[in-house]
Order: sequence, then C-alpha cells, then structure tokens
Amino acid sequence: MYPVNSNKRVREDKQNNMVAVGSVVEGKVVSVMPFGAFVDIGNKQSGLVHISEVSSRYVKDINECVKKGDTVKVKVIKIDDSGKISLSIKQAEEKKERAPKVRQEKKGPVRPAEIDWGASSNESMSLEDMLSKFKQDSDEKMQTLKRNNDSKRSGGYSRKNNHSF
Repeated sequence: MYPVNSNKRVREDKQNNMVAVGSVVEGKVVSVMPFGAFVDIGNKQSGLVHISEVSSRYVKDINECVKKGDTVKVKVIKIDDSGKISLSIKQAEEKKERAPKVRQEKKGPVRPAEIDWGASSNESMSLEDMLSKFKQDSDEKMQTLKRNNDSKRSGGYSRKNNHSF
C-alpha cells in the first residue's frame, strides 16, 4: 500500500515549529541580495524580506537600508506550501499615529493627497447609511460639475456667428 499524504504530514510537523503568519518577530540579517535580505528568525528558520517590503519609501539599493548582521523586526506575511517564509520590515514597523488632516475650505475637486485614507469613519455605519451618504455625495458632486460646466458655456465668447460688428 502507498503512504497517503506523507509529504503533508512532514509539512505539518515543520509548521508546528514555525512562526504564525501575522506574527512580528526579531531576526538577524544573514545575507543581502539585490532583490532582498535573508533574515534568521530563530528555531533554525529563515525567511526573505523582498526589497519592496524593506521600507515604505522607494528603495533603489537595499544596502542603504539593511546590512549583514543587522537585527531587524519583521512580520511574517506568508508561508508557502514548501515552507518558504516571506517577511516584511515595512509592515512590522509600528504605524505612527498620523494627525488627522485638516481639510481646508476651498473650491475645486478633492485631490487624492488631501484624503486621509487611513481614517475609517464608516465602521459604525450600516450599509444603507453608507449607500445614502454615497448617493448624497455623488449628487453634490454632479451639481457642482453641472454648475461649473454651465458657467463656462454661458457668458464670454460664443461660438455662433451672431455677433454684430
């Protein structure tokens, strides 16, 4: 008889000793490659911090951020079927409390940079409340667009040839 899922049992045994996805652990950088850094997280385990997960800002050269032997705090973001561990320094950093942005009263559209994307004020709202708020906001924006468009069409230069000279 063939053994059933013997590889799966080995994988489960390995995963019992592994850290859990989402946990934040401290590790030591054992090697640095152009695409990322390998970090030893203890228990004879190591994982890769991809260059995109090193910092929240653009990283051209990973050696500017981490060096071999550095102790870093990492978050386990993925463990694949073969046991490879994906880590993130960027996600392990404690999110700094951002001061709420004070919206300046000004005319014109809201720019994406002016929106506090981290704020979640919809947590206590029901679906119906969120839909009605969305509809109200959309109606207000449409009215503003129509007003702006109408003011551009009326007044000023007319395209028709009904001018008398």
